[in-house]
Amino acid sequence: MSDNNNMKRRQFIKRAAVAGSIAAGAALSPSVYAAKRFNWKLTTTWPPNFPIFQDGVKRFADDVKKMSGGALNIQVFAAGELVPAMQTFDAVSQGTVQMGHGAGYYWIGKIPCAAFFTSVPFGMNAQGMNAWLYSGGGLELWREIYAPHNLVPFPMGNTGVQMGGWFRKEIKSIEDLKGLKMRIPGLGGKVIAKAGVNPVLLAGGEIYTALERGTIDATEWVGPYHDERLGLYRAAKFYYYPGWQEPGPTLELTVNRKAWEDLPAELKMIVETAAMASNMWMLSEFEAKNLDALDKLKNKFNVQVYAFPDDVLRQLRQFTTEVLNEEAEKDKDFKRVLDAYSAFRKTNDAWSVISEAAYARTQSL
Repeated sequence: MSDNNNMKRRQFIKRAAVAGSIAAGAALSPSVYAAKRFNWKLTTTWPPNFPIFQDGVKRFADDVKKMSGGALNIQVFAAGELVPAMQTFDAVSQGTVQMGHGAGYYWIGKIPCAAFFTSVPFGMNAQGMNAWLYSGGGLELWREIYAPHNLVPFPMGNTGVQMGGWFRKEIKSIEDLKGLKMRIPGLGGKVIAKAGVNPVLLAGGEIYTALERGTIDATEWVGPYHDERLGLYRAAKFYYYPGWQEPGPTLELTVNRKAWEDLPAELKMIVETAAMASNMWMLSEFEAKNLDALDKLKNKFNVQVYAFPDDVLRQLRQFTTEVLNEEAEKDKDFKRVLDAYSAFRKTNDAWSVISEAAYARTQSL
């Protein structure tokens, strides 16, 4: 067995021990009790009491407290309670707070390739993203990219394949997108800009008001469960699928590097394991609740659900290829991450052909 495999085996055993402590409701190790106590602050990009996203962060903080026997206490703040939503990255980077939760594609103005660690249009789904990040070298690359900003990132949350968004007019062709103002972040925003859309970046708590007042003409957010909670059906009539722009968006936990380095090894392992647990919990919650929410939107609120025309999706996919190539030419880190992402995706897609995709075909026989 190679040294690398030995290291991964030891890490797995450690994580299994931590997971066992969660199930038992016990602290990880007596040495943690004797260690210095840490009181940290975590700020998010989400509104107060926001289902699943903010809930998942609070769940993470509770797990860490329980597993550490109170050695690491994390106080969670929603967007605007401590810092504005879109200042989360800077607040953690500068050490104003020790932790943050958001999505990498919010920061593409600072790090263009950060979008890869959230989602790529027409890219990998949640299963593929988890495989790349945890087992395909993606997380190591992510941490290397964030290191100059004094940040240590962790995957912590995924929505699964999203919806395509809410529009105030019907989209019958690519021409119908021209001139629209749409809330859409990350690479999806760059792609749809090629169709003549003006992409706008807004925090979740600002979307409904902007759509209702006509400040924007369209928005994507997540999917039926969240979209119904935000009341987006009251401000736009046309609800589209599939979510070509975000097929498997990963949310991120970021930790200030100096604060991270000050933690003892046991507490680091607890943070890592609790983040993995919340990553799975958030995805599971969306998978369990989206269909019921979609039925409610259709049957109670008379929402009409539309598929994007095939021609529109083909055009957007072509635009995606153009955007990725253009960005890679401008930024060497973008090209490096694109090459790594694409190489893993090629393998992942090849396996999917005879596994997930092949099984999905059996359902229509």
